[in-house]
Amino acid sequence: MIKNTSEPLLDEVDTAILNALQADGRLTNLDLSRLIHLSPPATSVRLRRLEKEGYISRYTAVLDREKAGYDLLCFIHIGLQMHQFEQVEHFRALIQQMPEVLECHHITGEYDYLLKVALRNRKELERFAVDRLTPIPGVARIHTSLVFTEIKSTTILQLK
Repeated sequence: MIKNTSEPLLDEVDTAILNALQADGRLTNLDLSRLIHLSPPATSVRLRRLEKEGYISRYTAVLDREKAGYDLLCFIHIGLQMHQFEQVEHFRALIQQMPEVLECHHITGEYDYLLKVALRNRKELERFAVDRLTPIPGVARIHTSLVFTEIKSTTILQLK
């Protein structure tokens, strides 16, 4: 069982539903109910509750990045000059609008933000860094790391 003081308790059936859907988000309600040994109506009720409570944030298809033409995966560290509220909010709003950015994390340490970015090639990386990131007011430092090989990439959270 998973217990978090701020969230309702998940029982073994809830955990089984979440594990099954993480492995295959296209499961029909009937197939899911068979997997967890619960009736389809009871499975549907539990699934709607898990969605409503925010345990399931969305359903999506995970694409093969390289087959989709995005050969370059990069991690870009961004350091801001100052941490004034307006500047930070403006930076965050601009980053959220950039389709190249798959993830953006506010981090501790030498840099302020870590971006995970997918691009088609080195020219796109250059345009992204020079034309999109550098002009953002307050950006002081940019450090880019290119991924040679993606060893592990998953969206599955370990639930017990």
